[in-house]
Amino acid sequence: MSAHQIHIFISHSWKYSGVYKTLADWIFEENWLIGQASLNFRNFSVPKDDPIHDAPTDKALKNAIFNQIARSHVIVIPTGMYTHYSDWIQKEIDAANSYSKPILAVNPRGQERASGIVVENSAEHVGWTKKSVINGIWKLYQSGT
Repeated sequence: MSAHQIHIFISHSWKYSGVYKTLADWIFEENWLIGQASLNFRNFSVPKDDPIHDAPTDKALKNAIFNQIARSHVIVIPTGMYTHYSDWIQKEIDAANSYSKPILAVNPRGQERASGIVVENSAEHVGWTKKSVINGIWKLYQSGT
């Protein structure tokens, strides 16, 4: 059996923290096995209680987020329509692209409409199930190693 430590950055807006919490619970609260692979997911997101939120400037916050993304293997971005109104989503996509990090677009709770900017920049697009999210992460991780 092979073990893989996989660093995950989940993009989120604290106004919509329920989506983040569900994804984080699915990914980080279980031990995952796929075939002969043991997956050990590590959370490289920016939690609400992290000092990054107290960054003195937008530039400092951007640098901190870019640093987290640079150290991640896969970037998970929900495709909720709120992403159209977030300046930070575009910055996170830019960081993922500049560091060649694959983006997994996740369509929250079966929404029929998805943010075009997220889907267009994603390497994989999955629905709102635990299994599809984990399989999507594993597929993108494997394609990058």
